[in-house]
Amino acid sequence: MRISAISYLNTAPLMWDFEHGPAGRDFDISYTVPSQCAAELANGTADIGIIPSAAYASIPDLAIIPGVAIAAKQAVRSILLVSHKSLEDIKTVALDNSSLTSVALTQVLFEKFWGGQRVFVSAAPDLDAMLAESDAALLIGDPALQVDRARYQTWDLAEEWVHFTGKPFVFAFWAVRQGALKDCNLDLAAIFQMSRDHGLSRANLDQIVKTWSAKLGLSTDAVREYLTRSIHFQFDSDCIEGLQLFYRYTHECGLLPRAPGQRFVRTPTHTKGGKHPETFVTGPFPVSSSSRIKPRST
Repeated sequence: MRISAISYLNTAPLMWDFEHGPAGRDFDISYTVPSQCAAELANGTADIGIIPSAAYASIPDLAIIPGVAIAAKQAVRSILLVSHKSLEDIKTVALDNSSLTSVALTQVLFEKFWGGQRVFVSAAPDLDAMLAESDAALLIGDPALQVDRARYQTWDLAEEWVHFTGKPFVFAFWAVRQGALKDCNLDLAAIFQMSRDHGLSRANLDQIVKTWSAKLGLSTDAVREYLTRSIHFQFDSDCIEGLQLFYRYTHECGLLPRAPGQRFVRTPTHTKGGKHPETFVTGPFPVSSSSRIKPRST
């Protein structure tokens, strides 16, 4: 099976077994940016991808591999709106073209909570070039971690989301094309959850921290804190509620189509003939306006 993965620090623990253990033998792995990862699932050149949450609403026939996410329950540090101006003086925003979910989140925050109309343009993630053309810039991933925040006004978008909604924010999760499961007899949930757990084990995390600290020019303490405190790698019930609310808001703002029902891959069942392909549990992802999930006041 072909995996499209993201080449950012926050996916390093998730990929541990694929890069260092036996899991890599069963998969063909390539690395790209989040928006391209989604495109490869959409066009069928990948079977499994760690997709931006926004992509699930627009790519048909996907199922979620349960248990694993890239999420945040507090400030995440790697999703930043950056500007020399105050929030109310920002009129134009350059949006990192490697992102899908954070682009939608930026627009939701302006529409639902920060107020006022803004002009949004897509741009390559080059902060100086972005700010030369626009009042503010959205940066995601490693480029955001490398921003000298003392030089700018910055807003951590996960922190803003949690402040206004009281819910975690889910940036990405593993998804698989349903058509790719027909000949699959692997327990995908167990494989991907185990890889995450091994990547976050103390000895392996020490290796990841050392490698990525040198790669990004960040201190080992900063990298370790990011992976152990800023990122939440569990796709738990609170994260599902936060994701439901995000899909509701993006649909209300006209940014994304209504998300399909949640389809989670289940462990294959054994029969006399071997294993059945994974089946799916379907539930309502869209949240009605009468839902108990309500935004907090400012």
